[in-house]
Amino acid sequence: MASPRRPAALLILSTVLPACCATAAGPTSWHFDLTRPEVRAPFTVERGHGIEPDSGGARFSVAVPEGNYRVTVALGDANAAGDTTIKAESRRLMLESVRTAPGETIERAFVVNVRNDRVPPPEKNAPGGDRVLLNDRERGALHWDDKLTLEFVGPQPAVRVVTIERVEVPTVFLVGDSTVTDQPREPAASWGQMLPRFFNADVAVANHAESGETMKSFLSGLRLAKVLSQIKAGDWLFIQFGHNDSKAQWPQTWSEAHTTYPAYLRVFIAEAHLRGATPVLVTSMQRRNFDAAGRIVNSHGDYPAAVRAVAAEEKVALIDLEAMSRALYEALGPDRSPLAFADGGRDRTHHNNYGAYALAQCVAQGIRDAKLDLAAHLVAEFAGFEPARPDAPETFAIAPSPGPATTERPRGD
Repeated sequence: MASPRRPAALLILSTVLPACCATAAGPTSWHFDLTRPEVRAPFTVERGHGIEPDSGGARFSVAVPEGNYRVTVALGDANAAGDTTIKAESRRLMLESVRTAPGETIERAFVVNVRNDRVPPPEKNAPGGDRVLLNDRERGALHWDDKLTLEFVGPQPAVRVVTIERVEVPTVFLVGDSTVTDQPREPAASWGQMLPRFFNADVAVANHAESGETMKSFLSGLRLAKVLSQIKAGDWLFIQFGHNDSKAQWPQTWSEAHTTYPAYLRVFIAEAHLRGATPVLVTSMQRRNFDAAGRIVNSHGDYPAAVRAVAAEEKVALIDLEAMSRALYEALGPDRSPLAFADGGRDRTHHNNYGAYALAQCVAQGIRDAKLDLAAHLVAEFAGFEPARPDAPETFAIAPSPGPATTERPRGD
């Protein structure tokens, strides 16, 4: 579903109107007229909205409680053409290169999940904690605060009106590692932060994955506790682990492929079922290691096979991202496949925007192939994806986010 893309510039106009609807517990909806220039102040807690000061004017935040919010935007400019890409929180892709002619207005909507690190505290004398154990990389991250942050980028962003309203919609919870998480800085990216682009405004994506995590650490760090405190009947739990679980040199978090690893998978599945949610197992994509014949070498041992076996035994849906990633990388070949990876291709595990976008398309296709009810929430323009016939990486571009680029490898590399 490729579309023409051009190099990006940054622009945002920022006039705010008061909340238009409130209850005794506080506002439930907000309306912002971005065509009026009189309010362009930085975000402060007292104001509850404003421009993020370190974003070059590209990010606009609103203080909200954690939950799901439908954002409706009116895009267009009375006198000029527009080309707008919208991301949310830590670079989650929501709308991609929406083009408007001079004088044209297009309305689009999407749902943003907002969360903080607080967990319902344990009862007196019970073990547990009241906060997720964040690592240094996560402290101050936009996806762990009490704000909804929108990012307007592109060659000619044209955002006129933004309306935000609290909604109750089915939520897709993602749990996993660095290949799934919301990577905070360009050019690194993961499929989890591209996935919202492929859903309509009737479903939310809550990405709880984090670099370096395993199923064991997801438990000990209270990350699963956070998810379980929010997941409900009608929601989905996508589970992709394996890159770090397989590291025997990490004895505190290693899980053996034939015993403890499938046992932990069953725990996650059972916890989802207990709450009426639908678990979906996702095999880990391969690393970019080719043999002399141009075929991907298996770097995950028996772990993908263990995921497939548990999915069959537990009768839960499977998205075989391991197999799809093989087809994708081999279609690009040893010479062009580095164009899908971070750090100029020097990183053989983690992806850039192109690679993350392609893998998110694989996941969307996997949802459709598995005949999940969730497929009804895929955007109408998603025509399907064949990993063996990917779009050309040389012509792909997504408007970049503001801020310095990074070559730092994620935790767990």
